[in-house]
Amino acid sequence: MSQPKPIFSYRPYWAHRLGPAPFLPMSRAEMDLLGWECCDVVLVTGDAYVDHPSFGMAIIGRLLEAQGFRVGIIAQPDWSAPAAFEALGRPNLFFGVTSGNMDSMVNRYTADRRLRHNDSYTPNDEGGRRPDRAVIVYAQRCREAFRDVPIVIGGIEASLRRVAHYDYWSDKVRRSILVDSKADLLVYGNGERAIVEIAHRLAKGEAAREITDIRGTALLRSDVPEGWAVLEPGESVTDPAARDHTVIRLPGWERVANDPQLYAEASRTLHLENNPGNARALVQRHGDKEVWLNPPPVPLSTPEFDGVFALPYARAPHPAYAGAKIPAWDMIRFSITILRGCFGGCSFCSITEHEGRIIQNRSEASILREIETIRDSGAGFTGIISDLGGPTANMYRLACKDAATQALCRRWSCVYPDICKNLNTDHTPLIQLYRSARTLPGIKKILIGSGVRYDLALRSPAYVRELVTHHVGGYLKIAPEHTEAGPLALMMKPGIASFDRFKALFDRFAREAGKELYLIPYFIAAHPGTTDQDMLNLALWLKRKGFRLDQVQTFLPSPLALATTMYHAERNPLRPLGHNRAETVTTAKGLRQRRLHKAFLRYHDAENWPMLRDALKQMGRADLIGPGKHHLIPAWQPAGTGRVGGEGARSGRKHGPQNGKPGFRAKSS
Repeated sequence: MSQPKPIFSYRPYWAHRLGPAPFLPMSRAEMDLLGWECCDVVLVTGDAYVDHPSFGMAIIGRLLEAQGFRVGIIAQPDWSAPAAFEALGRPNLFFGVTSGNMDSMVNRYTADRRLRHNDSYTPNDEGGRRPDRAVIVYAQRCREAFRDVPIVIGGIEASLRRVAHYDYWSDKVRRSILVDSKADLLVYGNGERAIVEIAHRLAKGEAAREITDIRGTALLRSDVPEGWAVLEPGESVTDPAARDHTVIRLPGWERVANDPQLYAEASRTLHLENNPGNARALVQRHGDKEVWLNPPPVPLSTPEFDGVFALPYARAPHPAYAGAKIPAWDMIRFSITILRGCFGGCSFCSITEHEGRIIQNRSEASILREIETIRDSGAGFTGIISDLGGPTANMYRLACKDAATQALCRRWSCVYPDICKNLNTDHTPLIQLYRSARTLPGIKKILIGSGVRYDLALRSPAYVRELVTHHVGGYLKIAPEHTEAGPLALMMKPGIASFDRFKALFDRFAREAGKELYLIPYFIAAHPGTTDQDMLNLALWLKRKGFRLDQVQTFLPSPLALATTMYHAERNPLRPLGHNRAETVTTAKGLRQRRLHKAFLRYHDAENWPMLRDALKQMGRADLIGPGKHHLIPAWQPAGTGRVGGEGARSGRKHGPQNGKPGFRAKSS
């Protein structure tokens, strides 16, 4: 893997002399005030425009602006006609299209495929402001507005749908989103390197169809170019010189759409070709076209990552929203991102597929500067930083001990089935960061609310002490996800004994600090490989511990996740998949069984008791129905309850400590 060109080393485009805009313009009137006759790049997003580095379009927009390009934003446009996509005029270089910070289908529908009526990324939490499959719809409207302008799609929706993928909402294998959107290029993963190079090459007059070699991009080709060796999954070449011109052929869309076994094989290959140090290009046939995936992007260096966060963000929603509340902004406005990526590899999570396994870290100085910026200019700031973390809060500066070993590694996870001996688990830099941050003048509290990988934290009791003593504001959310070995193995999560050990440490240090603190574990219902008996065992564990979950999460098969492959193909892609040795995975797919699994997590809710009584009788466990402490649910039914057939938790209720035991909430579905 050769070292890429640093993203801030390009010669700026001529418009650099105009300087940064207070906000990237969303109207022609704003462009006129800036003295722009046109935009070089127009970014279309399904989110409200919040100029803050927690919002993908703000990062890409400000990064391109720093390269000297004039960038406009079209946020949550009316997609019924192309007029809204013409609002800023014809961009000189390209349209950049994203659904926003979430896949539009995940954003719009629950795990039960019910339409959501709210949207945290929209002013006043209003639902319905983006279409289903927003990337496809937006790209089509951009093409209608200006047929000759290149279209580059990116963000989470494009990234996770870059090849043929199972789509839960239509219950079928869909084509690569590149084919359906008819875009010129797709940027997947961390997009900064790719988008900067694309912009500069287009600015130099290169045609979009000629840009075929950028890491982290996908494109359509009519055939495999001459000089490339096409390998089947599992094949390799021995000549290092030939390695850069080898491509792995995934089974084509038509084949994987009709053969779950082939779908699982394609999924396994894609995830094994994830390490930027050894990943090879992939190709997958779609009709008369080849979807070509270049290897993943090289992670940002710390100076580059610092530079991204040093861009001149306004750190506020665009003034066009006139004070409307945007819940996602309210949640993160006083939080700080310190890292990107996750080497946990949880099979149900999409972070690895999108951000990669190699942790990208900001420097301590960069993080402290951002805290000071919030302190000095954040409207309404009270001295409390609400979160200091990332996808996994305590992976800061953790990495493989040897770069050469890392470049060769093809493990699914650095921490499962056990923590790799080559992984540095020293939490000292993170402890030092916490201490530096909380001693800044004007800072009253630095909170860590979630994201702690507790099996890693166990390697550093000093970190757990620091966390509990100074940075937990009453509750800490962690994610054991289940108690039973079968589901946990398919999730690639540690056994529940790790949770017990962490809880013991947590409670001990809380007592020593003289604080009353609680853990809030997350659990998943209906994950692939979970049986009714597994959910019953989990419910009994919760009952013994005196825990009552409030909101709970039912497994939602998001595009490209390994657990989604298990759900669709009913095979385990974590193991070899030869036809005679594929491991089958049973999965709760019917709505009633999925609701039953969710009901087990909320065994204490009377609305769920009729469904649970029926299930316990069918399972031969009627002995768990009765009035005693050893019973799971009672035989009687309160008046006015149980009429919804156990459809799930009622939203909005908050549970504190129950009978002296820590109450906790889990993810909502």
